Amino acid sequence: MKSRNLLGLCSLLALFSACGNGTPKYDATGTFETTEVLVSAEASGKLLYFNIEEGTVLKAGQEVGVVDTVQLYLKKLQLEANIKSVEEQRPDILKQVAATKEQITAAERERNRVANLLKVGAANQKQLDDADDQLEVLRKQLVAQNSTLSNSHQSLTWQSSSVGIQVAQVEDQLKKCYITSPITGTVLAKYAEAGELTAVGTPLFKIADTQQMYLRAYITSEQLSQVKLGQKVTVFSDYGTDEHKQYPGVITWISDTSEFTPKTILTKNERANLVYAVKIAVKNEGYLKIGMYGGVEFSDK
Repeated sequence: MKSRNLLGLCSLLALFSACGNGTPKYDATGTFETTEVLVSAEASGKLLYFNIEEGTVLKAGQEVGVVDTVQLYLKKLQLEANIKSVEEQRPDILKQVAATKEQITAAERERNRVANLLKVGAANQKQLDDADDQLEVLRKQLVAQNSTLSNSHQSLTWQSSSVGIQVAQVEDQLKKCYITSPITGTVLAKYAEAGELTAVGTPLFKIADTQQMYLRAYITSEQLSQVKLGQKVTVFSDYGTDEHKQYPGVITWISDTSEFTPKTILTKNERANLVYAVKIAVKNEGYLKIGMYGGVEFSDK
C-alpha cells in the first residue's frame, strides 16, 4: 500500500510538472504494467533441460523444460504389469460352469427316463425321487458356482480399477514434469538452470503478456464523475522528453477505495488529496515497457 501511495504521489507531481515544460496536459498519469505469471515447478527432481532465456517469446502451452521422469515411468510400468496380472486371474465363468451344466442335462435325461419307466411299471417311485433329488442338487451347485465366480469377477474388476486409478495418477504426475508456458508472452526472469534440482512450488521463471499492457493511472475524487468502465480514452507514452506516442485505450477497472487514508473529518480543500486508481487497457506494438510513465486524456481537448 505504501509503494502505491508513493507511486500515486509521484504521478500527481509528474502531472503538475508536465504543465510547465510543454508536454501534454494529461487528465491523469501513472505507469504501464501487464499481467505477470510466476511459473513454479509441479514436480520434484533434476531439471534435464530448461530451454529459455530472459526475453524469450513463448506461446501458450509451449514446452520449455522437463524434470527427470525415470522413476515415475518405472512406477507406471509396474502398475501396468499389475493390471495384466489381475486380468489373467479373471475367471471364465462360462467355461467353469460348462461341466455342471452338462451334468444337469444328463440328470434331466435320466429323470425323464425313470419317469417314463414308472408309467409302464418298469421303475418305482423311489428311483424317480432319487433322480429328482440329484437334479436339484446339481441345479443348486450351478447357482452357487455362478455366485462365487461372479463375486470373484467383481472383486478383480474393482482391483483392476483401483490400479487403473493409480496409473492415471502417475500419468498426471508425469505430465506435470513437463514445464510449459501458461500464456503467450515474454520471459521476464529465469530462476533455475538445467541440471539443478527442483521441488514442487519452486519458482522457475516469470512471464508476462507484453502485447496487452495496462496504464495504472490515478485520478482525484472530483474526476470520478468523468470516468466509467468501458470508456474509450486516449493514452500517451511518456519518454521523459518531448517525444510522446498516442494509443487508444479502454478503462477496465476503477478502484472503489482511495489510495490515501482519509482523515476522520475532511474539509473541501482536503478532498483533492484523495486519489483513486484506474486501469486502462492498451495494445502494445512493442514500444511500451513495464514501469514506463504514461498519461491519459478522458475526453478530446
